[in-house]
Amino acid sequence: MRARPRPPVRGRGLFTGTGLIITCLAATLAALVFPVWSYADRSDPTGSVNVLSAQTVSTRYGPLSALDRDLVVKVRLAGLWELPAGEMAEQKGTTQAVRAAGQHLIDGHTTLDAHVRSVAGVLGIPIPNQPNDQQRQWLATLAGAQGQDFDRQFANLLRLAHGRVFPVVAQVRADTQNILVRGLADDANTTVLDHIKMLEATGYVDFGALAQQLAATPSPAVSPPVFAPGDAIPVTPSPVPGPQTASAYPLPPAASSPPPPDSP
Repeated sequence: MRARPRPPVRGRGLFTGTGLIITCLAATLAALVFPVWSYADRSDPTGSVNVLSAQTVSTRYGPLSALDRDLVVKVRLAGLWELPAGEMAEQKGTTQAVRAAGQHLIDGHTTLDAHVRSVAGVLGIPIPNQPNDQQRQWLATLAGAQGQDFDRQFANLLRLAHGRVFPVVAQVRADTQNILVRGLADDANTTVLDHIKMLEATGYVDFGALAQQLAATPSPAVSPPVFAPGDAIPVTPSPVPGPQTASAYPLPPAASSPPPPDSP
């Protein structure tokens, strides 16, 4: 007697198909998660670190990064030697173009130095009150130069210094989240570019030598500056900008949504 075939078990095909789908989904999820997990604890193989997040502190004006503080110090240092260099150019320059560049240095850094001291005071950033060693050497070189040698030394030393700080200003302006530092970067960018143009207009800038010197310039340091005793102006954070600060450098109004369109 022939045996009857067993009826198919309901749901077996459904179970097999569902299990296959679940297995595929699990494999896909594992493929997506594994790269993230496998690199989570690895350090950057290039050794590069996002300097904007390093040593960042919170302020009422937005996060303040190490690079933000570095810009404040660099702007202050620039004024400490470029302003007297401009005064020398006015007195010793042999051409009107050199003397005009000197006057632009005086005017620009007089205004910019007031701005940077205001920002440093509000944010509690210690700033120097003496040029650094290299800047002192540059001032000594200018003091000892005469005639066209002074014109040439003045144009090239100042153009090199501005070329070094220009990319730092641009980087901070592009990335900073601090509204006071952003305003300072705007001011510094305008001032530095004006000085670069005036120095180049003297006709004494050696662009070949300048390119080599700028290429050899190391990356800007972002570690907290260290000053010798008496070389820094200690400041403490101001809870609110004083009347002079508020009037000299007003903050832009807060962003707001556009008003709704008029109903028909």
